[in-house]
This record gives sequence, structure tokens and C-alpha cells, in this order.
Amino acid sequence: MPTNFSYDQAFKRNIGWVTREEQQALRKKRAAVGGLGGCGGSYVTTLARLGIGAFNLADFDSFELANFNRQAGARMSTVGKPKLDVVRAMALDINPELSVRCFPNGVEDGCMDEFLDGADIYIDAIDAFSIETRRKVYARCRDLGIPAILAVPLGMGAAFLIFVPDGMSLEEWFRFDDVEASDRIVNFVAGAAPSALHRAYLADDSTIDLDNRDFPSIGLACEICAGVVSAQAVKILLGRGPIEAVPTYHQFDAYTYVYKKGVIPGGNSNPLQRKRIARLGKEFAQLAAKRRSVVTLEAAQ
Repeated sequence: MPTNFSYDQAFKRNIGWVTREEQQALRKKRAAVGGLGGCGGSYVTTLARLGIGAFNLADFDSFELANFNRQAGARMSTVGKPKLDVVRAMALDINPELSVRCFPNGVEDGCMDEFLDGADIYIDAIDAFSIETRRKVYARCRDLGIPAILAVPLGMGAAFLIFVPDGMSLEEWFRFDDVEASDRIVNFVAGAAPSALHRAYLADDSTIDLDNRDFPSIGLACEICAGVVSAQAVKILLGRGPIEAVPTYHQFDAYTYVYKKGVIPGGNSNPLQRKRIARLGKEFAQLAAKRRSVVTLEAAQ
């Protein structure tokens, strides 16, 4: 077993898909990753294996049994341990030369500039329901000229969006200010995956529980997210255009064998998207009413 780490030896099999010069360029790049549950841990390890040389990592949570089906780093030996500590250790085990800055309170207002300091790209893995935090970090990324990638694990696939500083903003795409705060999650879901390829094979819609901030999510979808996000990160960091940012959206579904790419001028302000949002809001409301009636019935028995 080798005892000495060599960057060139560790990542030489990347050469061919990137040049030797590009590999050394990736070695000098820093990725800020917000959130290390869900997809976040997989993002970090995948980017580390690509040879990214530095990370700013933010997360405030610890691993629990409910994370086992999908989160990198979730195992019996890590239950109760901070996700930040576990994922950091995983990344350093891949590349002990990494520069890693840690933010154990997550992406918070008081340290947002520090979290984004030196970042060449922002990878969004914060909770889907943390909309206000997401809005703030994307606004700051735009101010600082930092591109951002958002992917969402949906069914057995992934939807992803790219935001570049001189392109359409998060606010312009999702139109959060058009609705009350309590309804913004509907705008987020509709904007994250306009084609909704995953809906065709949802087996149990009772698992969609907005009241308790819960959606079904499985590990293979998180790994697909890590693949597509990292591929786009390589293109952005190495200047290998073109970059298909919003108003272009992307979704790949491994279960249905379908890849869908489309363009929605105006994002969620587009008339077709407004219809989708209205329809989705009604579906969520019906599911909530159905779930509450079941709970009431069970309580009565």
C-alpha cells in the first residue's frame, strides 16, 4: 500500500477527458458547497476525485438513520456525527492536500461573504425548503461574479439549473416575490423541474408532506445529481463552453430513459409556468387535505 500521496498519480486517469494543463487548473480551483446532506456529500467526493483542490464547506446537521438511503457519509459509524466533519474527512482521505474551510453553522448571514471567499463556483445542496437562505446566497454570488449550480434529485433522476452572473438570476427564474412565503416551495418545485418526468412513476403520493417539509428521495438520484453537477462544474471552471444556463432547464430520468431540455422565457413568470404552478399548488393542497383526513380518522378510532 502506498504511503506517500501524489496528486499527479491519484488523478492521472482523469487525463484524456481533461488535459494535463486543465487538471492542474482544477487543482487551483475552490468550490463552495452549501449543505452536506442529500446530495452535498456526493458533490464533494465527486469533485475531489476530479482533482478540485479547495473547498468551502457548510453544514450544521448530524447524520441519523433517516439519512442512510441517500446521503454520502451516512453509516452506522457516523450516526450522531456532524456531517461537516465526516464529509471533510472523506474528501481529505481522497486528497490529503486539499485546502478545506469549514462553516459548522451552515450558510448563514453573518458568514456568507467568508463562505464564498475565494470560491470559483457555488454548488447548491441546501435543503429545498431553505428558500430564504438560498435567495440570499444566490444574490451574493451574483454580486461577486460567482456561477452557481442547483440540482434536485427527483425520482430516479436529476433536474438541474445553471445560474451565471451575467445571465438570468434566481429571482427572475423562480419569481418568489410573486407569492406568499408559505407558497414559495411550490414555485421552487415547479421551477426546478418544469418537465416533471419523475411524476409518472410515483408509487405513493402520501410521502409528499409539505407541512413537515418532507419529500421522498433516493440515493441513486443523488449520485446522478453529483455526476451532472460535477460535469457542468468542469465546463464552467475550465471555460469549456457553451454553458446552457437558465432560462434553459435540464432533467434526466434514468427510470424512463428520458432527457428533457427546454427553454422557458421569463421563468416562472411565463404564462405556461404560471398554469403549472397553479396546478401543482392545487395538487399539494389536495394531498395535504387527504393526509389530514386520514390522521383525523385514525385519531377517532
